[in-house]
Amino acid sequence: MSSSSAAAATIPTPVMDSESSALLESITSHGGYAFTRMAALAAAGDQRAAEAACEMAWEQLHSGPWHSVLPVWRDAYSMACLHVAKFHFSNCEFRDALRSLDLGIIMGGPLLRKDLDSAIELVSAAKSRQYNNGVANDNKGRESAASRLLVHPQEFDKLELLRILPIRSLSSRIVAKRSALSLEAFLCEYFLLCSPVIITDCMAHWPATTRWNDVDYLRRVAGDRTVPVEVGKNYLCSDWKQELITFSDFLERVQSSGSRSKVPTYLAQHQLFDQINDLSKDISIPEYCYAGGGELRSLNAWFGPAGTVTPLHHDPHHNILAQVVGKKYVRLYSASYSEEIYPYDETMLHNSSQVDLDNIDEVKFPKVRDIEFIDCILEEGEMLYIPPKWWHYVRSLTTSISVSFWWSNDSGSSMGE
Repeated sequence: MSSSSAAAATIPTPVMDSESSALLESITSHGGYAFTRMAALAAAGDQRAAEAACEMAWEQLHSGPWHSVLPVWRDAYSMACLHVAKFHFSNCEFRDALRSLDLGIIMGGPLLRKDLDSAIELVSAAKSRQYNNGVANDNKGRESAASRLLVHPQEFDKLELLRILPIRSLSSRIVAKRSALSLEAFLCEYFLLCSPVIITDCMAHWPATTRWNDVDYLRRVAGDRTVPVEVGKNYLCSDWKQELITFSDFLERVQSSGSRSKVPTYLAQHQLFDQINDLSKDISIPEYCYAGGGELRSLNAWFGPAGTVTPLHHDPHHNILAQVVGKKYVRLYSASYSEEIYPYDETMLHNSSQVDLDNIDEVKFPKVRDIEFIDCILEEGEMLYIPPKWWHYVRSLTTSISVSFWWSNDSGSSMGE
């Protein structure tokens, strides 16, 4: 399809077409009269009405805490995003169309998800043809292979490393490391005993191990997609905030951030592979995630510059943290030390420690300094098994891309990594 024929084409939305009447009736019953009127005008070909409907739904999504937003308004937002994307697509504004569709996935409800996914495939294919025809191909072939590397091989001086890590790092027990561990051995020696282990030599077949260190590849498959990122030291800090930016903009921030960056940008605990199918093809679910007969609960990406930190916390699920690009320092405390780790009393933060391991207040938290822990440097190509309820702190030593696989038989949600 050429650019001229794309202008005459439209994005099929079979689910929205069949569900539109019932959805609009539900929106009206919740006071969304103005939205319903704008959505009807958008369906009749009014682009400004589509944009107005999008703004109305967006305001509803931000009218209070996220958990209090009525589900119908999330579906309304998806509907408005689809209408806006249709207009951008017909005008060959493929980047704008992708942004609208991504926002519909990230912020919208599940009702119209099939339409959003199929629309993204259609728009991405049209954009790819435009790119290959040279319309948006200004930088193709200009970068050398070396300059495209996200992370260059490097070794750390241990003394320099210890200066940036929490006190007593790498001075206690190191996490056990096993090469190509069998599922049976994993189950008997680690899973059933709730004992952490690093598993090596199990990711070599992942295309991600080479592709994700290539900035050009990441830009090509995901550059125009919109993703949610965290800006600030970590989620416990007052200056922490979230933004929605393109993946290309995110890559630029990561590449321009030094290890001493005051305000790092982190793509943390995001279901990137559910959103961007091309990246999901680059990884495989480790067989260890089927241990215990459980089911996969969540698959998340963690991507950021050196210096990004996930503070001390625990999760309710079994976790395989796969290190695809770069290196991380991980410290783990047994679940039996929960009292000495001083968790927050608040329900929303009950799985997070009040202790800042990078600057421990020993007067306020006297017990934490002397309790036992195990730690490690997690290298590229290694997977770390973190049992449920084990407290862990994670720091990126280089620009880093990790994937976390959560599985269990129990429901629950919290922080990850």
